[in-house]
Amino acid sequence: MKEMKKIEGVAFSRYVRMSPFKVRRVLDQIRNRSYEEAVMILKFMPYKSCNVILKTVCSAASNVKNQFSVQESSMFLKEARADVGPILKRFQPHAQGRGFPIKKRMCHIIRII
Repeated sequence: MKEMKKIEGVAFSRYVRMSPFKVRRVLDQIRNRSYEEAVMILKFMPYKSCNVILKTVCSAASNVKNQFSVQESSMFLKEARADVGPILKRFQPHAQGRGFPIKKRMCHIIRII
């Protein structure tokens, strides 16, 4: 039998200043869908993370199109994940000289088409 050639496009968005928990709820909606359907969903969802994810999806699709000359209609989102990045640690002053810790989270978005 002929061996199938793997055609994958990968795109990374690193050090995105958003919580990975908030990014994952959007990624769960578009995982294992076609490229066109994922773009449509991302354009109409009301979350802040959709813009960053849309850029990453388009970048991965562009990588596939330039390297392998594949049409967008045949693309499929194989993997989408948001990994934890570094955490910025800040303190909010509170009463009687106390400090309240604030964790400003970052994430790395990985997309494979």
